[in-house]
Amino acid sequence: MMGGIPQEHGEKIADYATYQAAQKAVSQLVEADIPARDIAIIGHGLRSVETVTGRLGYAAAARSGAINGILLGLLFSAIFVLGTPNAAIQLFVGVMFVGIALGMLMSLITYAIVRRRRDYTSVTQVLADRYEVTVLPRSIHRAREIVGRAVAPAAPAPAAPHAPQPPADASVPPQYGERVDPAPPQYGERVDPPRLPDDEPAPPATGPDADGR
Repeated sequence: MMGGIPQEHGEKIADYATYQAAQKAVSQLVEADIPARDIAIIGHGLRSVETVTGRLGYAAAARSGAINGILLGLLFSAIFVLGTPNAAIQLFVGVMFVGIALGMLMSLITYAIVRRRRDYTSVTQVLADRYEVTVLPRSIHRAREIVGRAVAPAAPAPAAPHAPQPPADASVPPQYGERVDPAPPQYGERVDPPRLPDDEPAPPATGPDADGR
């Protein structure tokens, strides 16, 4: 609700990017029995945003005036019905049509006056870059505790330690598709080079003694 000047300024307890988030924080404070008069929402970086909703013409002006005229006719009809309870239904309908006609006439006259300066319909909003929630000093400590509990992130669960793998049993043969790494040679153990098949010729010798010289 806009209007009025606050007599006291509180201290900031939270900062939000949207007005809806600030409203949610205020609701939490009120539910926690924080006095509503101690809470305020302060917007910083205010700007006006006008959203164009459509083109305004005589037809749109007449339609808008008819809607307003229905409300006007209902008001006049209620007055006549309360004044004369025995009035016929035709009087009620007639007053409704008179209200619609008056609404359309007033809307068309208004559009004819301002159509050269404004020929469109729009909705204006006042937005802010950020919103602060402030609380008076007498409730500041409890309010900070409440807001802090609401925004505190949950602690991540500790990762389960990896269970050590049991040593492989050399007496158990490996399963199909299981990789078996050869054991590294021990110190001082002779390692023979891989043997070639009998039908595969040996590679030619290289070096200074290859041709007998």
